Amino acid sequence: MMNVLLDPRTCERARLARDPRFDGRFFLGVRSTGIYCRPICPAPAARAENVEYFMTAAAAAEAGFRPCLRCRPETAPGTPAWQGTSTTVSRALRLIADGALDAGSVEELASRLGVTSRHLARLFRQHLGASPLAVATTRRLQFAKRLIDDTDMKFADIAAAAGFGSLRRFNAAVRATWNRSPSELRKLRRPLSAASGISLRISCRAPFDWRHWLDFLARRAIPGVERVDGSSYARVVVTQGGTGRLRITPDDHGAFLNIEGVPPVELFQVVRKARALLDADADPLSIIDTLREDDSLRRHVEARPGIRVPGAYDAFELAVRAVLGQQISVAAARTLAARIVTHWGEAVAEPREGLTHVFPAPEALAGAPLESIGLPAKRADALRALARAFANGVIDLDAEPQAVREQLVALPGIGEWTAHYISMRALRDPDALPAADLVLRKMLGNGAPLATRQVEWHSQRWRPWRAYALMHLWAAATDHASTREAS
Repeated sequence: MMNVLLDPRTCERARLARDPRFDGRFFLGVRSTGIYCRPICPAPAARAENVEYFMTAAAAAEAGFRPCLRCRPETAPGTPAWQGTSTTVSRALRLIADGALDAGSVEELASRLGVTSRHLARLFRQHLGASPLAVATTRRLQFAKRLIDDTDMKFADIAAAAGFGSLRRFNAAVRATWNRSPSELRKLRRPLSAASGISLRISCRAPFDWRHWLDFLARRAIPGVERVDGSSYARVVVTQGGTGRLRITPDDHGAFLNIEGVPPVELFQVVRKARALLDADADPLSIIDTLREDDSLRRHVEARPGIRVPGAYDAFELAVRAVLGQQISVAAARTLAARIVTHWGEAVAEPREGLTHVFPAPEALAGAPLESIGLPAKRADALRALARAFANGVIDLDAEPQAVREQLVALPGIGEWTAHYISMRALRDPDALPAADLVLRKMLGNGAPLATRQVEWHSQRWRPWRAYALMHLWAAATDHASTREAS
C-alpha cells in the first residue's frame, strides 16, 4: 500500500469513508475544535479546510491538538510510519518504550544511539513528525488513558505504571491533554468486565491469522513456562518482587491481555512485550502488496494473508530455544527446553494451569552441567557461552539487528541460521532471513533444495519483509505435511 502520509488526497478520502484500513496510519487534527482523531472516528466529518493531517498521535499532540474522547486515539493500532525506514529511529523507539526518556535526557538517548541529539530530532521529524520527547510523553499519556478507561487501578498506581514521577505530574498532564481530571475521564468509560487482574485490549490491523499464531507458539511452547490451548496463550512473567501471569486471548479485532501479579510500575513493559509477541504493529496490507509480486509466494500469501511473525517475550529464553532447535525437530527441542526449566528454573509460588516455573536466567545456565539432560557436549558449550554473553552484556540488544547478529555469530556453536531466527523474533527485524533453512530451500526449489546463495538472490524481491515470506513458506510446508498425513 502507498504511503498515505505523502498524499493528503488519500488521507481525505480515507477519513470521509472512515476506512478501517487506514486506522493508525495517520491522525487528523480539526482546527475548529482543537481535537485530533483517528480516521475512523464516528463524529461528523469536519470541513476539509479545517483538517490537518499528522503522521503520528505524538505529532498531533505536539501541534497542540487534544485526543478525541470518542475514537480514543490511544487504542489505535501501532503507527507503522517509521517501519523499514530508519534503524536509528526504530532503536530509539525501543529505548523510549523501555523508559529511556522517563528519567534520562534526549542527549543521553542520542549518545546511546551514536548520533547527536540534533540529528536524532531531525530523524524523528522526518519519520514520525514529532520530537523524541513528544513521542515519549504521548506514549505515557496514552498508556495512562487506557488504564483509566479499562481498569480500576488507583490513580497513583496508574501514574507509576505510565512513567510519571508523581501523582501531581500525572494529574497535571492529564488535565492539560484532555481538559479533564482523571476522575472525570473515568466517569465517561464503559462498564468493565468481571475478569480478575488487569485486562487491556490490543488493537491489531486486519487480517490476522490467529490460528497460525496460536499453532506456531503451541508447537514451541516451553512446558512449565508457557501454555497454549485452543483459544489463548499464557505464560509466567518475572517481576521485581516475584512472578505474575500473562494471558493473551484473540478476538475479531485484536487481542485481550489479562495480567495478574505484576506491580504497576512494570505493567508497561509487560504490555510492550505482549505487543511484540503478537506482532501487533504489523502492517499486513503493505506486506501482502510486496510479497504477492513473487509468483512463488502469491498463492500462499493470498490463501493466508494474516500471517504474522510471532515475537518473543524474552530474548534470552528465545535464544536458548533457538540453539536447542539446531538440527533437531521442534518437538525434540521443546523436550530439552522443558528439562532445562525443570533443572534450573525457579518454581513459582502459586502454580496454576500448568504454569509452574520461571525460565532460568543467564547466570543460572552460564556454568550449568547441561550434558546431564542429554545435550551433546558442543551444544552444551554453546548454550553456556550464550548464557555468559547475555549475563556479561556482550549481546547488546539495543544495537542494530545486523550488529546483534554479528555478536551472536561470534559465539561458539551459533551460525547464521540461529542468529537470523533470533533477530526476526526477538529483535523484531522484519527483513531477517535464515537463508540456509532447509524447509525454505525446499519450498523455493519445489522439493529440490536450492543453494543458500540462490535463496539470498531470490529473497531480494521480498525486502523489507523477508521474515514474513519465511513464515508463509513455513506455514505452507506445515499445511502440506498435515494434508499428506490426513490422506
